Amino acid sequence: MKIAAAQMACAAGDVSANLSKIRALAGQAKERGAEWIVFPEMCDTGYVMSVIRERAANWSEGAVLELRAVARELALGIICGVSEREGECIFNTQVVIDASGEIIGKYRKTHLFAPAPVEEHKCFAAGAELVVTRMGDLRAGLSICYDLRFPELYRALAIDCGVNLFVISAAWPSARCEHLCTLIAARAIENQSYVVLANRVGTDNGARFCGNSAVISPSGEILAIGSRDGEELVEAKLSARALASVRERMAVFDHRRPELYTSKSPQLISP
Repeated sequence: MKIAAAQMACAAGDVSANLSKIRALAGQAKERGAEWIVFPEMCDTGYVMSVIRERAANWSEGAVLELRAVARELALGIICGVSEREGECIFNTQVVIDASGEIIGKYRKTHLFAPAPVEEHKCFAAGAELVVTRMGDLRAGLSICYDLRFPELYRALAIDCGVNLFVISAAWPSARCEHLCTLIAARAIENQSYVVLANRVGTDNGARFCGNSAVISPSGEILAIGSRDGEELVEAKLSARALASVRERMAVFDHRRPELYTSKSPQLISP
């Protein structure tokens, strides 16, 4: 299966311009043979909390309708970070749209980035569910940006849900770019799973994003990686056979000791 990660800048509040860019990048991915394309976090509104409060839309209108049309016209699967308004709540969400234009799943960001000046928790409601979807021969777990700092999430997806591909939409800042590169490699290696990251570039409200969108193999090899500041597609082929080979050579899941990890009374040794 060939997959593309779209690295793009967004115009805060200009949903139409952002959708035009999404359509163009999706078209390029299809021309290059991709079956799926992944887009960054909050691609419809941009990543500015005040703008999101104003422009976030219910999925019966707005950006998701256009994304469905693009997927259907191109016969291309799309995973995209978008706003989702439901009643009084706004969610930071990944929508999963299949090649026929049908919504087959959504993941609402579970770990909200609280530090000022972003304070996501003052804008978004937190999601409460893990989400898994089938992508070709692989079983994909969804996550968004700050989720990367919580390895428990990815371990649960891998162990409890049988995931072997992590799909991440992000708006990760340049100030912590090295953290991003380290964390995506760690999530791949420790779970022997593919990682596909689509990260923002450009600037929103003074915050600069660091790109480095990537596809990482289950052994931690960088299969493809983007620049720190350019709009581009990052592409690679994913193979269930190659993944199985990694897991057969080093069967780390068989060597786990779950009875230790839940111990309530560790042995304490005084210095």
